[in-house]
Amino acid sequence: MTTRDYEVFEFENLTLQRGITLPRAELAYKTYGRLADDKSNVILYPTSYGAQHTDTQWLIGPGRVLDSERWFIVIPNMFTNGLSTSPSNLAPPFGRDRTPLFTHWDNVHAQRRLLAEVFGVERLALVYGWSMGAQQALHWGAIFPDRVARICAVCGSARTSIHNNVFLQGVRAALTGDPAWRGDHFAEHPARGLRAMGRVYAGWALSQAFYREKLYEAAGFSSLEDFLVRSWEANFLRRDAHDLLASLDTWIASDISDNEIYKGDLSRALGAITARATVMPSRTDLYFTPEDSEIETAQMPNATFRPIESIWGHRAGNPTLNPEDETILREAVAELLAA
Repeated sequence: MTTRDYEVFEFENLTLQRGITLPRAELAYKTYGRLADDKSNVILYPTSYGAQHTDTQWLIGPGRVLDSERWFIVIPNMFTNGLSTSPSNLAPPFGRDRTPLFTHWDNVHAQRRLLAEVFGVERLALVYGWSMGAQQALHWGAIFPDRVARICAVCGSARTSIHNNVFLQGVRAALTGDPAWRGDHFAEHPARGLRAMGRVYAGWALSQAFYREKLYEAAGFSSLEDFLVRSWEANFLRRDAHDLLASLDTWIASDISDNEIYKGDLSRALGAITARATVMPSRTDLYFTPEDSEIETAQMPNATFRPIESIWGHRAGNPTLNPEDETILREAVAELLAA
């Protein structure tokens, strides 16, 4: 048996944004560093698509992007990621074939309760997030503007664009093309569909220049096929396919203005983000495009548009294999926290 390396915050009768009430729900989280006596040093670091805290904690530590010697960092695992409440662990009458929609409204409200009820934290020094984590960071800024001092949103968006939705529908079609798909659930682990999903994803997550220059070889892979199998197929094969589908639904629904506060007015929601913000798209991101990010940033009153000049595409924002882009992120966060 393995020892659990995270804590769980439990909810009773958690009502989701779309009106479904879960009699019991869980938010899995892990902390790093020490909470200051005045609680002024808290950084919230939400997870991204298909990721759990063990996948993203690499950038935490002395001298890393998020310095745990100075800051108290909390990673809340997103609903649907397999650790927090997800299709794979929902109790009846819910389950893999009957999963409610989880939105980022649900994620950030659960995170607010965790911070307040477990740690007594009412205001955050920084919300840092990549991809779907960046979506959650921007939701924090719009929904709780008085609780967030700074935001660093890396390769994300305030609203999922139409083109991004097209990409996600392609990923969904690849996964549900598996013969085990029954229309609302998989009858068995869909290895063929997960492998297909990984190969579709690989073509979007990294730029044309990345492949032209064969940077996968510099990252330690012996061939393109080795990269696709060991990095991309393996990444999705380890996850529950129902969780991955539910996370796609959360991503597609992501919109900081889709709530009772802003009633679909994205410009008003962006204008309400008063936190000092750094918005960092990758110049070569194919689905969270820098053009979309620049339009959104221009509507945020205290935001700086700071693109990452990289050919690593979307993965420039999570540079586990690329120390140059990690340096860019570390410098940007240090400047934001010093401001």
